Amino acid sequence: MTTPPIVLVPGFWLGAWAWDEVAAQLRQDGFDVHPITLPGLESPAADRSTVSFADHVDAICAAVAAAGAPVVLAVHSGAGMPGYAVTDKIPDQVAAMVYVDTAPGKGSSDPEFDGAEMPLPPTWEELDENLDGISEEQLARFRERAVPEPAGVLRGEWTFTNDERRSVPTTIICTAFTSEQYRQYAGEGYGFLAGVGELTDITWVDLPTSHWPMWSRPSDLAAIIADVATKARGDVGT
Repeated sequence: MTTPPIVLVPGFWLGAWAWDEVAAQLRQDGFDVHPITLPGLESPAADRSTVSFADHVDAICAAVAAAGAPVVLAVHSGAGMPGYAVTDKIPDQVAAMVYVDTAPGKGSSDPEFDGAEMPLPPTWEELDENLDGISEEQLARFRERAVPEPAGVLRGEWTFTNDERRSVPTTIICTAFTSEQYRQYAGEGYGFLAGVGELTDITWVDLPTSHWPMWSRPSDLAAIIADVATKARGDVGT
């Protein structure tokens, strides 16, 4: 049996470059890896004015199809919602899901957002995310390369219709919060966790570190994704 290809999707403000260290480790270990940049996130000069939530879902679906076999789809942070929508649209092409400090979300990220785009906040305090283990050099690179998030993605949402998504094997990697906290928040009705109660096959993994473990613990994150892909090999044929 061959291991499935791995598609890596970054969260808000990021491109494929955010996965560089994780992708390099996975390739060194023999995996077929495809980091992607979502529409509107290519560069600060990219036209984001008409980019929608559905465009991000379609872009991930296209990357999955291009991989040529059912994939391990790893989504980070704000990509959790379009990632879950992908399992509704093409569940048979997703051998396993990995949510990296995010979860299968429903609804919209920010339905009341009224700007044209959402840039990275000007200070890390305003960002209000866990930065444990991220170096000053990494933070500087993040700020230098960050691209504003399209407003249409923040306001958009998906209508779920395919119950096959519920049985896609799912791993949720909890970094800035613990798995116990994630379960508690899911019970409290947070939208970014709304799909948790629908799924029939969830593995919870605690990896205490920042909200961006691809920078603060890249080797450990790569190892977890590799383990998911190795266990999923029986789903992709010979």
